[in-house]
Amino acid sequence: MTAWIVLPVSLSAFSITGIWIVYAMAVMNHHVCPVENWSYNVTCIEELPRPGFPKSCCTIQDIPLISKCGSYPPESCLFSLIGNVGAFMVVMVCFLRYAQVIEHSHRCWVNTSALVSGCTNAIGLVMVGNFQVDHAKSLHYVGAGVAFPAGLLFVCLQCVLTYRLAVTALDYWMAHFRVALALGAMISLVFSLPAGLVFPSSGAALGSPDHGQTGSHSCLCF
Repeated sequence: MTAWIVLPVSLSAFSITGIWIVYAMAVMNHHVCPVENWSYNVTCIEELPRPGFPKSCCTIQDIPLISKCGSYPPESCLFSLIGNVGAFMVVMVCFLRYAQVIEHSHRCWVNTSALVSGCTNAIGLVMVGNFQVDHAKSLHYVGAGVAFPAGLLFVCLQCVLTYRLAVTALDYWMAHFRVALALGAMISLVFSLPAGLVFPSSGAALGSPDHGQTGSHSCLCF
């Protein structure tokens, strides 16, 4: 069972690397603006694309949100692939963890609930990856609304299971570490919700003193 530790590590490496590649492709194809850009306009004059250079004029529609980066081909193809492969790997991790817990203890409702929440997270990831926000907004948001809370619930339940199964000092340190990760995920999710609600629809420069929404831009992008 020890060799399977490579799977969750591979899931993280694959997902993070893939999302950054999708972002880079979207910037180079002028579908979004670079994340370091803080100035957005109401409208832009049509400009000739310069190969190898990002857009020089940006509107609110060009903010490099993860969903926005994966909206148009060719990067949308990679975005869907990441969602599908990532969801499959999530299901594998969930079943392996479920079996590992059963090996060390009797069946319990916490372990079963963790399995269900993890698989629910995978379903949400498939929806997010295959229904792009600019073409199937409702389904995309339903998928996101399923994936993120279900994933957070899975992590929290794993914290409970880790404490229940802990025997050595290392086991308890691992449980503490998982709690820290769960808190980080929860804080990120909570802060992203108001950022999306207060994010402006006007075209003022996000970095200007009279705008006051720099924090919202940061939360939404990261």
